[in-house]
Parts: sequence; structure tokens; C-alpha cells
Amino acid sequence: MDETAAPRPAPVRISRTVHASRQRAFAAFSSAEAVKRWFAPAGFTIPEARVELVVGGPFEVLMRSPAGEEHWARGVVREASPFGRLAIDFTVEEPNGRALFRAFTEIDFSETPGGTRLDVTQSYTVLDPEAAWMAEGAPKGWAQTLDNLSDELLRLEARRSVAYGVFTVERTYAAPVARVWRALSDPDAKSRWFGGSASEWDALERSMDFRVGGSERASGRWKNGVVSAFDAVYHDIIPEARIVYSYVMWLNDAKISVSLATMELSAQGPGRATLKVTEQGAFLDGYDDDGSRERGTAFLLDRLGATLD
Repeated sequence: MDETAAPRPAPVRISRTVHASRQRAFAAFSSAEAVKRWFAPAGFTIPEARVELVVGGPFEVLMRSPAGEEHWARGVVREASPFGRLAIDFTVEEPNGRALFRAFTEIDFSETPGGTRLDVTQSYTVLDPEAAWMAEGAPKGWAQTLDNLSDELLRLEARRSVAYGVFTVERTYAAPVARVWRALSDPDAKSRWFGGSASEWDALERSMDFRVGGSERASGRWKNGVVSAFDAVYHDIIPEARIVYSYVMWLNDAKISVSLATMELSAQGPGRATLKVTEQGAFLDGYDDDGSRERGTAFLLDRLGATLD
């Protein structure tokens, strides 16, 4: 068939956030054994697969329906940027080799609060008019396939493990120590900077009892629907000099980390103050931080600085 005259249905675009790092989400595409566990709609199985995740490599899966019907999706990898982007040019065939349609598939991986966002775009060229219905069913099929991926990643995350991380973030502000201290210790002042940006995060709960033995809680819902929560206890407070606290982070109902944090505040001449934050974290049960906590802390300290202007 002349592909220049072949029907091209509207592309499918679908996004999903999965509770895993970009590395782990990308790895789910990287081997035949991995894709056989999830790369198909609900009820389908993949008895055979061949995957080499390099440009020009094969990405081939045999999909078997609940009724026993089989179709090959024979793909060639066109782009493979680790942890960032995949592009695969699929041709869907019957077992006898008759081509039904092509599906150029692009998958972008981006870090987002709560895990990794996958943005999938699939563009179709119908080679056999009798197979047009298969392309029309692709949005539902992709939604079910991403459900399977999410379940697979949650299963992997459920394995008991602990990973450790230590980092220090430092900022110097054009503000006196007393003003920075107020931003750290006063509930109203802290609510102005401690959380996500208004366009991405809706605050759900805030409480702060700033004293040794006191607790703090902040929770909010991100635009992707994930609820994050921060539960802290204060262990040491020296006014305008030091705060030591421990905290637990949650994503929905999953406890993802337990950390010890120290804030050290010092004057740097008239009207200037340096805040140094050091954290020691235990990341739990497969949650791969990959530096996101450090970047998040830097983001918050920059927001704090903006409230001092």
C-alpha cells in the first residue's frame, strides 16, 4: 500500500504519573523480561518479546488477546535518551506477516512531585482498512497499558529496602538574621514559602508548634493528584542560630523517607545572613530519591529568599 495515501487517524496523547524515579520507569522499557510483565492492555499477555534499547535496535512484542488472537508489534528504536525520551516506530502485523498499521510512539519522562510523569504520543498510519478499528481503540489500550506499568512499578517499589543520602544546601540572603529566623520559626511567615508553587500545589493542612518537642505538619495536593505530607518534630532550638528536627515524608499513604535536618543561621555582616541546611535521609522501600530532595530543598530556600525582599 502507498503509505502517502494511507489514512492517518488523530494521534493519541496520554499522560500518567507513576510512583517511581525516572531511572526505574525508564528501566521498565529496557529489557524483554521487563516489558513482558506489563506492555499490553488489560487481559492481554506477551509470550514473546525482543528488546534492545539502542537507536536502531528492535522493540518487538507478541500480544495475545484473552481469546487467543495474536498480533506482533514490531518496532525499531529511533530515539533512546536514558531517563528522558524514547521514540519507537512500530508496525503491527498479523502472525502471517501482513501489516495492519504503523504506530510511531514517543514517550517523554519527566521528574514530577510524587514520581515520574510519562507523556505518550502515538501517531498512526492505517495500512489495512479492516484494521482501522484497532487504531481507534488505542486510547483505551494505552490507558490500560499504563495502568499495568503503574502496578508493576508499585510491585517493585514494595520490596523492602533502605537507601541513604546526605546533602548540604546553603544560601546567603540580603536580610538580617532576625528576619530570616522569623521566616523559619513563625507559622504565618513560614507558610509563605514552605510548599509548592501556587500553580502546582494546593495546601491542605498546616500546623506548627515551634518549640523543643513540638511538631509541624504540612500537606498538599499536587496538580497530578498526588498528596504529599511533611511530619516533623523539633529536637533542638537555639534562637537565631540553630534548629534540629527530624521529619517523615509521605506520598499518599506511602512513607517514603525519614530524615534528620539541621539548620544553621549566621550573620555575614550588616544586613546579611547565611542559612545552611544539612539533611541525612533514609529513603524507604524502593523510593529512589535521585537527588530530588536536595533540589526540593534548594527550591524552598529560594522561595524563602523571595519572601524576604
